[in-house]
Amino acid sequence: MSLVLFNFVISLSYFYCFDWYFSAMIEEQVILVNENDERIGLMAKMEAHEKAQLHRAFSVFVFNQKNELMLQQRALHKYHTPGLWTNTCCSHQRDGETNIQAGKRRLQEEMGFVTELKETISFIYKAPFDNGLTEHEFDHVMVGHYDDVPDINPEEVANWKWMSLEAVKTDIKTQPDLYTAWFKIIFEKFYEHINITEA
Repeated sequence: MSLVLFNFVISLSYFYCFDWYFSAMIEEQVILVNENDERIGLMAKMEAHEKAQLHRAFSVFVFNQKNELMLQQRALHKYHTPGLWTNTCCSHQRDGETNIQAGKRRLQEEMGFVTELKETISFIYKAPFDNGLTEHEFDHVMVGHYDDVPDINPEEVANWKWMSLEAVKTDIKTQPDLYTAWFKIIFEKFYEHINITEA
């Protein structure tokens, strides 16, 4: 390899490394909303959690033909609620993205599949964590069906399982510390909106 070509390859490598590093430093933004879910601006995700700012979010519940819910265990290195069990996936809408678009995107990113989703209910909750962060979300709940095995992303998900809704309700009562705050709120207050046995 000539010296000129060698220097070009090294320079190109530095360029791509810098580009990757710069992209990684651009933090994801969340959509700030009022209590009517009207957009009022954008804020870096971590800052919103540090300041307990109300922002838009979603929670997806995917069921199989037996009406069992697909649960995920959050990855152990998550910045909040690591290792806790929760609904199939959850995250934040991007600016300009519909709830359904966001839900499908995140299903693919976390669980490795996409399915049709239906919006059910939305609610506001506020949950402080031990690390000083607070989730204050206008959460949109969506449901869908899937009967195959997910291809989980280990950066996001540690494990997964199917459970009947009754089994989940019982386990939340006996072992509440194993589950995320928003998941427990949905089961406590909006159970009828995720129980799609008759759907």
